[in-house]
Amino acid sequence: MPYDEIDLSKITTYSAAGRASKVSTNIEGKPLRAGMRMAEFLERLPSVLKTDELKAVARAVAAARRLKKPVIVMFGGHVIKTGCAPVLAGLAADGFITHLASNGAAAIHDTELARFGSTSEDVAAQLADGSFGMAADTALLVNDAARRAAAGKEGFGEAVGALLLEENAPHVDRALIARAYRLKIPYTLHVAMGTDIVHQHPTASGAAIGEASLRDFRIFAASVAELGGGGVVLNLGSAVIMPEVFLKAISVARNLGHPVVDFTTANFDMIQHYRPGMNVVRRPVLGGGSGYAITGHHEIMIPLLAVAIYEAA
Repeated sequence: MPYDEIDLSKITTYSAAGRASKVSTNIEGKPLRAGMRMAEFLERLPSVLKTDELKAVARAVAAARRLKKPVIVMFGGHVIKTGCAPVLAGLAADGFITHLASNGAAAIHDTELARFGSTSEDVAAQLADGSFGMAADTALLVNDAARRAAAGKEGFGEAVGALLLEENAPHVDRALIARAYRLKIPYTLHVAMGTDIVHQHPTASGAAIGEASLRDFRIFAASVAELGGGGVVLNLGSAVIMPEVFLKAISVARNLGHPVVDFTTANFDMIQHYRPGMNVVRRPVLGGGSGYAITGHHEIMIPLLAVAIYEAA
């Protein structure tokens, strides 16, 4: 027995020419060519989806500089390990970044690159014999910075940058944390106790690390308090710590009466995680503003964003 088939002869149809459609030829990219300027390259990208969002973020950063509003860049250690510190340092030097904030890993990698020209040990190999994370010279500087910050009026990140400059580290000119110190912009260091290799050492003081990192939280919250009316927050590769710190800083600022609304946030990472999505892209701008999530590798997306910012300025 053959099965019943539906009769398509009476289907109601229409013309695609008169239909409302989401894609048209005017959004398509244009052919590229060798030797073109970056402005032309950006103009020739397809005008759709993440291209439009990338350009919107770049315009927001350029506008924030004109408005003298904060541009806060938060990041994790992988941003430093993929070679993006000089790119961010250049943006800071040109006034496009007003505050840098990272977890402990980013500052450790930046410090090791400044002092030794290399970083990122072979974790699997060194974990086997218990030598992972046991670099005493790295721990000594970072833990000394915590004590110095706790005992005085410096921030934690500020003290790390100062120590690198005072010892005239061989590669200090490429160090993001030292560049921030020279530019007199905050680099705040936000530490979760036990997550960093320097916490494994006898030179570590929990009291000093905690006090120094808490001071940096207050410095960070002061920058967040000024975001309203055109500021920008970029989260680059921090999946947990910086999104959580940011959320608490917003709550503190709003609790104290600061109108932290109408600003732009963006999360750039290889994978979009829950906390950045909620705590950076969505929740903070519910009362006004725009949030973007752009996925891609740091070593490509951060330089591309930087170029777009320069072209938007």
